[in-house]
Amino acid sequence: MLVFTDLDGTLLDHHSYDHDAALPALERLREAEIPVILNSSKTRPEMEAIKACIDNRDPFIVENGAAAIIPAGNLRKDAELVIAFCAPLDEVNEQLLALREAGFPFRSFNDMSVAEVAQATGLDEASAANAKRRIGTMPLQWQGDDRQLEAMRSRLRAVGMQLLKGGRFYHAMGQYDKADAMAYLIKRYQSCQPDREVVTIALGDSHNDRRMLETADYPVIIKGVNSDKLHVAGALRSEGYGPVGWNECIQSLLNQLLE
Repeated sequence: MLVFTDLDGTLLDHHSYDHDAALPALERLREAEIPVILNSSKTRPEMEAIKACIDNRDPFIVENGAAAIIPAGNLRKDAELVIAFCAPLDEVNEQLLALREAGFPFRSFNDMSVAEVAQATGLDEASAANAKRRIGTMPLQWQGDDRQLEAMRSRLRAVGMQLLKGGRFYHAMGQYDKADAMAYLIKRYQSCQPDREVVTIALGDSHNDRRMLETADYPVIIKGVNSDKLHVAGALRSEGYGPVGWNECIQSLLNQLLE
C-alpha cells in the first residue's frame, strides 16, 4: 500500500501549516510500514524541512510533479535518484516575461521579495526563501479578469505549457502534473513486489490534486477552502478540515483495508 498526499490544506492546516492532528494516522502508517509520499506544489527545500519535521524518509514529489525524488535506501537504491519531468525553469520564466510584455496582469514569485512571499503565503521568512528556490514551476497571483486568464492559458498551451490552479496561486509549468510522477513511483514500487498488487490512497483538497486523486484506488478529498469545487468519482470526503480530516480518513481506510 502507498499513500500519496498533498500538503497545504490537506496534511497541513491551510492557515497555520500545523500537522499535529494527523500524527495518530502518521504513526499508524509508520508502524504498518506503509510509505507516505508527499506530493505537493512546494519546492524540494520546503518539503525536506517538512519531511524532517514528521520523520518521513520516503520518496516525494515536488512542484506539482516537476520531479520525483527517491532518497537513498528506498526502492532498493543505494544512492539518491532524482527523476525530472519538467523543462528548465528558465524556459518557464522566458514565457512569463513575454506574457508580461504582452500586457497580461500577474505577479509571480520572481516579482516578490522573500518578505512579500512570506506575507502572501503566511510562511515564515526562512520557509518563504525556500519557496523561491524552484526548479520547474512558477507560482503567480492573477490580477486580471477571466477573459484575460483564458487568453494567457491559450498562449501557454501553444508553447507546451499550462497554468494550473492550486490552493493559493496559479502555477506556470510544463504539461505534466502530480499524477505523472505518482504513476512513475507506483511502477517503481510494483517492480519491487511483482507478485503483490500495489494499492494506492491519495489525499488532496484542490484542483491541482484532481488527476492524482483519479489515479488512486482510494481517492480522498479533504475538506477545505477549495474542496467544494473538486469532484472525483468515488472519492471519500472528510468531515474535518486539513489534518483533522486527513487523520479521520486515513484511520477509516486503514480499518477497512488492514482487516
